[in-house]
Amino acid sequence: MDSIINRLTEIEETASSIVEHAEEQKAVLDQEYDEKRRKFDAELEEKTQARIQTIQNKVKEETSKLVEGQSGTGGMEVELLRKEYEQRHTEYARNILKRITEV
Repeated sequence: MDSIINRLTEIEETASSIVEHAEEQKAVLDQEYDEKRRKFDAELEEKTQARIQTIQNKVKEETSKLVEGQSGTGGMEVELLRKEYEQRHTEYARNILKRITEV
């Protein structure tokens, strides 16, 4: 009878030891998982920020090109009007004077 009790005690101690070891391994695995998750999150954040920066730079560049294009077009129109005025300002002045004196 004592041998049965001794054997059951040994089995219980072995089972307890196995459970303790499993809990220790679980704690180690939890730490490893947390570290891998943190590393993944950091890498993902870095990649996301880099992608956002790339998109923002592209938008700024396209906006600048668009503004420059509009400025260039407007500037060319003003320059053409200025040249036309220089060539025909006397004619314009005569037309204005003629309209004023006809009234």
